[in-house]
Amino acid sequence: MELLGHLALGFDVALSWQNLLLCLIGVLLGTLVGVLPGIGPATTIAILLPVTFELPAVGALIMLAGIYYGAQYGGSTTAILVNMPGESSGIITALDGHQMAKQGRAGVALSIAAIGSLFAGTVSTFFIAGSASTLSELGLLFGPAENVALMVLAIVAVIVMGKGSVLNGLVMVLIGLSLGLIGTDVETSKARFTFGIQELRDGIDFIPLAMGLFGISEILRTLETPGDGSVLSNKISGLWPKWADLKASALPILRGTGVGTVLGILPGSGTLLASFTAYMLEKKISRTPERFGKGAIEGLASPESANNAAAQTSFVPMLTLGMPSGAVTALMIGAMTIHGISPGPQVVTQRPDLFWGLVCSMWIGNAMLLIINLPLIAIWVSILRIPYRRLVPAIILFCCIGAYSVNNSTFDVVVLFAAGLFGYALSRLDCDPTPLLLSFIIGPMLEENFRRAMLVAHGNPMTFVEKPISLTLLLATAALLVVAVLPSVRKRREEVFVE
Repeated sequence: MELLGHLALGFDVALSWQNLLLCLIGVLLGTLVGVLPGIGPATTIAILLPVTFELPAVGALIMLAGIYYGAQYGGSTTAILVNMPGESSGIITALDGHQMAKQGRAGVALSIAAIGSLFAGTVSTFFIAGSASTLSELGLLFGPAENVALMVLAIVAVIVMGKGSVLNGLVMVLIGLSLGLIGTDVETSKARFTFGIQELRDGIDFIPLAMGLFGISEILRTLETPGDGSVLSNKISGLWPKWADLKASALPILRGTGVGTVLGILPGSGTLLASFTAYMLEKKISRTPERFGKGAIEGLASPESANNAAAQTSFVPMLTLGMPSGAVTALMIGAMTIHGISPGPQVVTQRPDLFWGLVCSMWIGNAMLLIINLPLIAIWVSILRIPYRRLVPAIILFCCIGAYSVNNSTFDVVVLFAAGLFGYALSRLDCDPTPLLLSFIIGPMLEENFRRAMLVAHGNPMTFVEKPISLTLLLATAALLVVAVLPSVRKRREEVFVE
């Protein structure tokens, strides 16, 4: 009964006209950036963060969440139609989805992708609603020592499960932690690593750093290899799948939803790993694995369900424990901080309108995606005809305005372009900036909790292994590191994240 009361509150918040409008804007923008290769939800959310200053906290998070899971849907559309994944997880969808389109079954492929996405989004949101109270109660048991262990586990998980080599991930984490230390020490009031630059006394602002790493750098990288703008010219027909198609895709959708729901919670795993795992599972249990890659409907239904489920459940650690599970949730934690909300288990109890409003908006947003996107397929595909170079000046201008508006400081614009050039250099070196951004956010919290833990324990470092929860988390961290260095695991990891 308590859950029903929470859901009633959530729908009351989510169904207000303002939040419905923001949800619609979010899913439409998400679909658009999913369709357009090279932009992505992380870039879009980073660019739009300054816009959320003027929005209520609940509405801002509803819109940003809609951008994220809407992008998963949009990426599948162009992956199927023109073999041009707008999102990384769309790479797996394109393997069989585009082959179905070439065989004249584009409408069936799009419908199965939409059905799988809606089902996975609905089920995974039920999981969020059902597990929220338990996880938030568990989070209340966490003291400084447990928080330190949890943050260390999150950082290690991001390194191990992220793309690129483990060494590159470690370097990114160290750089992110170092950047997070810049500014004034809250305890001693002394400037750290500012090199005499007055603007750095308050530290590096999150927004220009994020927009540079994920916005400017992506623009530079995309301009290196502009697309030719080719699109599918054939008319799409036969959107409704036959009974045989629904029967063949039902179990793959169920399995993909389960895989995505579990893997989405893990820090750093992302939607790509969920899609790949679901695809390999279907291929392994199939009696005719040779059909995969040649238009097998199972090879479309399962990964498409998995990536949407993973996109939804990635909000679980963010909302209940205050821990980002990827770049997008890290950006959303930044948005919560902007609105004066401290992420963590107290959000569920102190801001139930925000938590349950966001959860219920996911059901509404997924329904919107199904209703509005199938009729708009021709529009999304035609957008691909716009040369990307024409969009670049507007995107750069918007980034500059957003960075400047944070503190009305030209220094933040300098940080924006410096971060953009650095992010571009990282892409050339095959380094993923996500661990850098996550550790930049986690770093100050890690330092604060470490100091508290040592103060409570009177300087005794054994406090981290004397408490059951922190000891368990540290053992899990150690096990993850051991598994990551195994040759077979390292080889499979490289296969998953190869681009």
